[in-house]
Amino acid sequence: MTDTGVGRALRARVEGWLRKLRQDLWTVRVDPLPPSTWLRWLPHGIVCLAAFGVTVGGTGDMNGNGHLAPGLAFLIAVAQGGAMVLGLWRPVPAWWLSLGAFLVGAVAVRGRLGFDPHTYTWPWTAAGLIAEMFVLLLLALRVPTRAATAALAVTALFTYVLESLQGAERYDTTGVLALSLFTVVVIVGTALRGRREARRELVEQTTLTAEERTRRTLLEERSRIARELHDVVAHHMSVISIQAQVAPHLVENPPDELRENLAGIRQNALEALTELRRVLGVLRSEHPGPGEPFADAGDGTTPHAPQPTLDRLDALVENTRAAGREVVTDIQGERRPLPPGVELSAYRIVQEALSNALRHAPGARITVRLTYEPDGLEVEIVNGRPTGPPPPSTGAGHGLLGMRERVAMLGGTMTAHPWHWDGFKVTAFLPETPPADAPGTHHSTARQRGIS
Repeated sequence: MTDTGVGRALRARVEGWLRKLRQDLWTVRVDPLPPSTWLRWLPHGIVCLAAFGVTVGGTGDMNGNGHLAPGLAFLIAVAQGGAMVLGLWRPVPAWWLSLGAFLVGAVAVRGRLGFDPHTYTWPWTAAGLIAEMFVLLLLALRVPTRAATAALAVTALFTYVLESLQGAERYDTTGVLALSLFTVVVIVGTALRGRREARRELVEQTTLTAEERTRRTLLEERSRIARELHDVVAHHMSVISIQAQVAPHLVENPPDELRENLAGIRQNALEALTELRRVLGVLRSEHPGPGEPFADAGDGTTPHAPQPTLDRLDALVENTRAAGREVVTDIQGERRPLPPGVELSAYRIVQEALSNALRHAPGARITVRLTYEPDGLEVEIVNGRPTGPPPPSTGAGHGLLGMRERVAMLGGTMTAHPWHWDGFKVTAFLPETPPADAPGTHHSTARQRGIS
């Protein structure tokens, strides 16, 4: 890059920095001071009380010791105190107001110095010094570091011009003390602002991490459900293929059209089965291991074992009883075979609810109730009050999310909430025929129930 190019780039960078600085310090935007986490509105009250003291004390000091007219002394003091209060909502205009009050007061008092045998603090009076400290602190808490540093530099420049270039007679200099205090205040305010922003970013990052973890868990649970249901579908497709192959031998002298149709059915079933196996191979290649989320717990199944149904419910309950829990089963209605997806989802819901009760409700009595209704199955698992504190849990904590996914997939409804005396209740309804607005269906209305 040539010297001309370097100069242009440097000039563009400086212009950009000055433009941002102008936007920071030449604005009247509202930027209210947020309430403190622990003290709430106490800082606001302290600022207002200090502003009242600056107004009263500054008026008396500039009138009595600075020999200013009462009206002028009062106006300057009101501007200084008002800048403090204004800084709670508009820090940048408050800083300009405080700086303007300082300049007017310093110039007005300078003309009165030398006529009194006693000296007077100048260019910063005690009230002006306190007001400027509050204003710079409120400014540094809300604006970027570059803006707070620029405000400090402008304040130092005006102080230097008044004290070193203009000067006065018979006064005690306050320039060095004021700039030292202002620097400390700006550093403290900038540090507090950085800490607040870091805390806010940490909260945002934690929220994003929790959302990402929930999303990942949801995808993993959906993948597991897909694997299980694909197993069921693959089994049925295999049965269709075998029946289509055997059917011609069950009819004496079957016509050619029947043979062709059955052969077509068998061929389509085999092709569908091949595609299903290919999909299953992809899904199972990422099957969670024994120590990972959503691995089957307590049922002794493996990724390639037949998927469980409600016929294995008794074995599941016995495993829970073997762990030292009292489990009561209650089956209402006429028990009948249900679609494989309903049976599998009901089994998994009971399994997860029992696992949650074992982890989170030690010693509690558990009731498992299945109600066979004309249009579906209602599953209810209730655990009573635990007899002791639950041990630390190392699980993913998303079991209820998996239950809801299974229920939603079938177009059912579910509710999970605390029960009497620190217990917990899970209720789900699984329709035997998925409603039209369930995933993958169309054109009719879902069955409405009183749980969700």
